[in-house]
Amino acid sequence: MSDIEIAQQAKMRPIIGLAEEKLGIPAEHLDPYGHYKAKLSLEYLNSLNDQQDGKLILVTAISPTPAGEGKTTTTVGLGDALNRLGKKTIICLREPSLGPCFGMKGGAAGGGYSQVVPMEDINLHFTGDFHAIGVAHNLLSAMIDNHINHGNELGIDPRRITWKRVVDMNDRALRKITVGQGGPANGYLREDGYDIVVASEIMAILCLATSRADLKERLGRIVIGYKSDRVTPIYARDLKAHGAMAALLKEAIKPNLVQTLENNIAIIHGGPFANIAHGCNTVTATKTALKLADYAITEAGFGADLGAEKFLDIKCRMSGLKPSAVVLVATVRALKYHGGVAREDLNNENLEALQQGFANLERHVHNVTQNYGLPCVICLNHFTFDTEAEIALLQEKCAALGVKCVVSKHWAKGGAGAEELAKEVLDIVDQREPAFNYVYDDDMPLWDKIETIATKLYGAAGITASPKVKNEIKMLQQIYGRFPVCMAKTQMSFSTDPAAKGAPSGHTVEISEVRLANGAGFIVAIAGDMMTMPGLPKSPAAERIDITDDGVITGLF
Repeated sequence: MSDIEIAQQAKMRPIIGLAEEKLGIPAEHLDPYGHYKAKLSLEYLNSLNDQQDGKLILVTAISPTPAGEGKTTTTVGLGDALNRLGKKTIICLREPSLGPCFGMKGGAAGGGYSQVVPMEDINLHFTGDFHAIGVAHNLLSAMIDNHINHGNELGIDPRRITWKRVVDMNDRALRKITVGQGGPANGYLREDGYDIVVASEIMAILCLATSRADLKERLGRIVIGYKSDRVTPIYARDLKAHGAMAALLKEAIKPNLVQTLENNIAIIHGGPFANIAHGCNTVTATKTALKLADYAITEAGFGADLGAEKFLDIKCRMSGLKPSAVVLVATVRALKYHGGVAREDLNNENLEALQQGFANLERHVHNVTQNYGLPCVICLNHFTFDTEAEIALLQEKCAALGVKCVVSKHWAKGGAGAEELAKEVLDIVDQREPAFNYVYDDDMPLWDKIETIATKLYGAAGITASPKVKNEIKMLQQIYGRFPVCMAKTQMSFSTDPAAKGAPSGHTVEISEVRLANGAGFIVAIAGDMMTMPGLPKSPAAERIDITDDGVITGLF
């Protein structure tokens, strides 16, 4: 059966009763969105402040390939397995974006027998959080142009507006647009553009905010552009926009509760892109899970060089979170792809390619264990085409690195297939206290922070930038030098070349642009050619998605 067919056969339980039974959450603190989705009140979350935190487990992966790795599937399977072992566990995931859902990637609710449900709802609109973020973003966009049209009292330079518009869809035609056409009645003519909603700074702000007050304060700090002197910033609060924006996000700030196929609680909340933004679910969701359960499992987007780096250096730094262990997901197929095997040949045994591609996994392990000081478990997400010889070789090479490689069959067997993985994770988190450290210090200059990430984590020889970009970094250093850096680069490689597989070394990372995300509290450094509005592939997933006369959705994956 397909993923959606498995999900549609799930025996879901009403979320209100399930949350009360599993976690003791009173019904009056849950706002139901139908029978199987609910939002959790912030007032209830505040009542948990004095409770002891559980253990935090981070799931990340090797550099993504078309062969697939299964990070979300592993997060769900591991959570179900820990619950099967009698451990009170909650999983925390990001919300899927409609752009990749209808594009190349498909949905993001797990797969096989390790899924979160209702799968169709989660992938298509969910509780409306992304809509609220998009509307709040575009309200600010509209108020900028409206202010200019009515005399521009703040002196905004229309040529130096940095705030674009957003839509939650892959649409390359909107990357560069012109607004204000049609004469004076329609405002001032200027260049503009669209980003996808998950690239919006408001998404990053929502995921890092700790309260309604913090959310509104961060929204007010957003820099929308500059005056004609090129240095004086204009803030969202100058336009008196932040109060209305926060009002639009009144419900979006509340975490969303759903369930796995095995009726265990999952929190799905927030969803910034990992190769553009910081790629983690909300701080609120993660901290809630830690208060309500003994173990909280969360994932970070794409490979460990992007998602895990930002989870650790941005999210943990800002929130005080500290993971107890890292699960690094890999597949034999993906490692063979990194070893040079064509996609159509990945099901054939190839020990030489596996050995070659192992370099990618090895670098990710080194980064987690050596640069961050965290214990690591390798989850070998099992495919039926994996041979005994390939599995044995991979486990042998992992053992030589001092890490355990556990074969996990959660896609086919759900939580039962991940029990061995769960036991290995428990052995680590219950027995050790990791010496977690960041890869750079707050006081390090911005340029050095970028270079440290590139050299220590990407294996680069150094970084470079045009004189214009270098000057922009120097200007940002004067006020925002203590901000962490959010690297924006391709997820497909340690380098900025998506075709460079394995573990490229000695390359130079070119910083093509830097952006200030003042509300979120970080500097975005764009490495290479990275777009904040993706396009659809030649054959998008949307072509295969349909709905029957009975209202049953098909083709979603």
